[in-house]
Amino acid sequence: MLKKILFLSVIVLVGACNATGYSMNPWTNTTGGGAAAAPPKPLTEGTEAATAHDAKYSHVITDPNAAMQNGEFDVAGLEFTPDAQNNQNPYAQQQPYNNQMMDASVKPVKVAILVPLSGPNKDLGQALLQASQMAMFDMNFPAFEIMPRDTAADPETARKATESVINDGAELILGPLFAGSVRAAKPVASRHNVNMIAFSTDWSLAGGNTYIMGFLPFAQVQRVSEYAVRNNLSRIGILAPNTDYGNAVISAYGSMSQRAGLPRPEIARFSGDDNAISETIRRFTNYDQRSAAAKEGQVIPLPFDAILMPAGGDQARSISNLLSLYDMDAKSVKRLGTGLWDDTGLASEKSMNYSWFAAPSPDLRKDFESRFRQLYGYSAPRLATLAYDATALAIVLARKGQQEGLLQNASYGRASIFSHNQISNPNGFSGVDGIFRFRPDSLVERGLAVLEIRDGSARVIDPAPTTFQRSSHY
Repeated sequence: MLKKILFLSVIVLVGACNATGYSMNPWTNTTGGGAAAAPPKPLTEGTEAATAHDAKYSHVITDPNAAMQNGEFDVAGLEFTPDAQNNQNPYAQQQPYNNQMMDASVKPVKVAILVPLSGPNKDLGQALLQASQMAMFDMNFPAFEIMPRDTAADPETARKATESVINDGAELILGPLFAGSVRAAKPVASRHNVNMIAFSTDWSLAGGNTYIMGFLPFAQVQRVSEYAVRNNLSRIGILAPNTDYGNAVISAYGSMSQRAGLPRPEIARFSGDDNAISETIRRFTNYDQRSAAAKEGQVIPLPFDAILMPAGGDQARSISNLLSLYDMDAKSVKRLGTGLWDDTGLASEKSMNYSWFAAPSPDLRKDFESRFRQLYGYSAPRLATLAYDATALAIVLARKGQQEGLLQNASYGRASIFSHNQISNPNGFSGVDGIFRFRPDSLVERGLAVLEIRDGSARVIDPAPTTFQRSSHY
């Protein structure tokens, strides 16, 4: 049975997020998470720590694909928590799972992964599946079954996939990827009282049985903006696309600035082609007035200390270069951004030097990225960590249920393994993207670092928190 389960996990995919529908800022809701009572617990608390070379381990699997094909599963798992000796490494070796602890009559915990196995996003889905597959081997809990289904990034296909996995006994659903698929899957899962941890960033879908795990802009904006204010950058303007994402960023900054007693920010929205953006930025930076004054020997101060730019990729490059063109280089006027800048390609843009953005610390996921590359021969896409952390969390909660004897209870006990109280533990969890927890409103809250782009790379300049105990920056 186990060999069959593992083989299935080789041929299926997992997915991540699209954002839509930001009409307000949920981070101001009173349902937000407060201070935790304790640090994030080691997710495999009570297991004996050891090294990979400990004599008690007969074999360590280094290639999950080969191990599945060979039927091997005698593996030293990896703990889903920062190593006590090195907080930069989110893995610590743990004792292999003892199969004798499990009653042979107990059915394995079934967790579904709904992802696009076909269509234009299949490559991303494959990578996310492989990350989920890594988590299965690292966590080493044989009484766990992954049930993948194809959503094809199509709402109707996602709805049918949800019906299928629930009919086959899924006790928790990971995914889907896109907001439309989540919207179609949510009422089906809700009708059957099955919780769903979606990879979307559409916060409007959170609540009820649905948890949103994608990288949300609200905390990112508040984190980097508050860091800027603490560093005496108080005149912050906003250049935002005329999109839902841009509206969300404006709302998040507005909440932060109001709490900090800052003046209302100057805001410019843009849409359309590069020429329209250029003209918008020219007016926004007061370039013509400053140029005219300079010809008369007068100096008009720059209107901003920093500009918040909720754009990524080529659009961020274009905006940054236009700011420099209008005499607002990055040394004079700080660029502030969101996790959209967590992109190695963008870091090579010279006009982005000295820019700041908030995101999970890249130092924590280095080991994951290195192992992924070694196993699969290519670099993990940024969203792959969502699949890893979600799968690891599911296994941790399943193992906890086994330790508490809940797997033997076919009714209430098993239902409580993935209950709201278990998923939304206020102390949080620690994964390859740092600490995270689900707030009472079912939105993910993360411990974020502030990074600076400098000479082709991004480095941490303000570390991410390691606990939710103290008051959050965001």
